[in-house]
Amino acid sequence: MSKLHEECGLFGIYDRDGFDCAHLTYYALFALQHRGQESAGIAVNDDGVIIYHKDKGLVPDVFNEVVLQHLKGRAAIGHVRYSASDKVREDAQPLVTRYKKGTLATAYNGAIADPIGERTKLESDGAIFQTSSDTEIINYYLARERIRTHTIEEALSNVLKKLKGGYSLLVMSPRKLIAARDPLGYRPLCIGKKQNTYIFASETCALDAIGADYVRDVEPGEIVIADENGLHSITENCSGKSALCIFEYIYFARPDSVIEGTSVYEARVHAGHALAKSAPVDADLVIGVPDSGLCAAIGYAEESGIPYGTGLIKNRYIGRTFIQPSQDMREKSVDIKLNALAANLRGKRVVLVDDSIVRGTTCHKLIKMLKKAGATEVHMRISSPLFLWPCYFGTDIPSRDELAAYKYSEEEMCKNFGADSLAFLRIEDLASLVPGREKGFCEACFTGKYDIEIPQNRSLKSFQERRFSENE
Repeated sequence: MSKLHEECGLFGIYDRDGFDCAHLTYYALFALQHRGQESAGIAVNDDGVIIYHKDKGLVPDVFNEVVLQHLKGRAAIGHVRYSASDKVREDAQPLVTRYKKGTLATAYNGAIADPIGERTKLESDGAIFQTSSDTEIINYYLARERIRTHTIEEALSNVLKKLKGGYSLLVMSPRKLIAARDPLGYRPLCIGKKQNTYIFASETCALDAIGADYVRDVEPGEIVIADENGLHSITENCSGKSALCIFEYIYFARPDSVIEGTSVYEARVHAGHALAKSAPVDADLVIGVPDSGLCAAIGYAEESGIPYGTGLIKNRYIGRTFIQPSQDMREKSVDIKLNALAANLRGKRVVLVDDSIVRGTTCHKLIKMLKKAGATEVHMRISSPLFLWPCYFGTDIPSRDELAAYKYSEEEMCKNFGADSLAFLRIEDLASLVPGREKGFCEACFTGKYDIEIPQNRSLKSFQERRFSENE
């Protein structure tokens, strides 16, 4: 369905029990594979020496038993990546940097608000970049601050005060493992524990994968340090505010994860409930688009009283459609990825629930598939509001000109898709996803109201194209 591109998944472990850190990180990255399918990497701390392995590809493509046996150490960080910019091997993370004070390994999820401006400042001072990643910018600033400060966490605190953006971050030094979130907490990051071993992860599903217990989330602006003395934190950058990306609940996170105390599954079911109340329709069957539309479809069926059933079968051996390099290939992959279940659809008026419409270029193919299988009517229901604005904080929403909801009215989209009706979740119903939550969300892709000032005249295209030629 030409979905959003989530940015990355992070995992870190500081071992105090003799665990095999590399293998545990490998298993955790499998659990986080949905957050990034372009590249994967693991760095380990072997008595102060940081060694790593990373490459393009899925987790099982990048690692094997020989590689994992080589990655021995008492701490590790892992990363799975989807990039909004270039897709080259050099950009795979963790990023290992050697500087005057030693070696650092960094894994990062998110985006700096003005990466071109920050990079230009550093280049003017003679910095040389090997990647297009924001992580390298952070590492440059971190190395500079570390020379002037007593500890790596103090240096990181100073860096985070200067940078504007939405991100979660893991930094591994020879003696410490450090986790941090930006002051508004755009990207999730949680803390877990397995016996006496401390763990950080983008989602709790990674903790479940290795038998670890969830402790709490890293607070927005908080820096949490795991070392030989235990776990301690720096909160001087905490603002008490929150702008967690609402799309973590709608699409990005796995439904079995818990983010900031709320079940992702339950949030999606709540969205379905709200959608059924605001956009009811007479129908015989409610189906969801696998996988991210299924939970909202269950909620829609529960609230409406229309039976829930299976109408689309997913080929489990093909990646998400957005990883295809061209729109033509994305559209062709829909036929390979999904197939209609005619036995359930024949003669039925169907409510089709999906999580979002971004470009909308494959919607008509899906509806055509359902009607060809015998559905007499297809009513599309979308469990998020209309996408009208680009995102600059770690997701790959295209420029406004590419957004279907910006180019067309709801009536025009409905006609273009061949649907019998089309309705979206109302903006005022977003709060119902997480009942009782007092902290805020980032909803800028729906409202255009950004919590961080965006540099003027910066399109998403220029934001993505961050590699510089010798003449620039």
